[in-house]
Amino acid sequence: MIAFELSMPRAASWNGRWSGEGRLHVKIRRLAKEQEERIAGKSYNYRWDDGWCARVSANKVDGKEAARLRKKSAGFFGYDWMIDSIIEHNEIRSE
Repeated sequence: MIAFELSMPRAASWNGRWSGEGRLHVKIRRLAKEQEERIAGKSYNYRWDDGWCARVSANKVDGKEAARLRKKSAGFFGYDWMIDSIIEHNEIRSE
């Protein structure tokens, strides 16, 4: 399993902060072994034209860690499309 963790290292808001800052935003996906090997241990960045920047880190986890992370996660803010893009294209692409 891969734990995808979302962060916003650059927030173009009035105070430079993201409303989800300080909370854990993780989504767990079960992938084929070859996909796990290609993705695990990497971070993927995406920048919008307005100055915001997202980072999705992908790390391999076992079942126990996956359950712990699911409990603590505040959700993925609707950015599941980034995970899909990483799995399909090995980068975050907007369609």
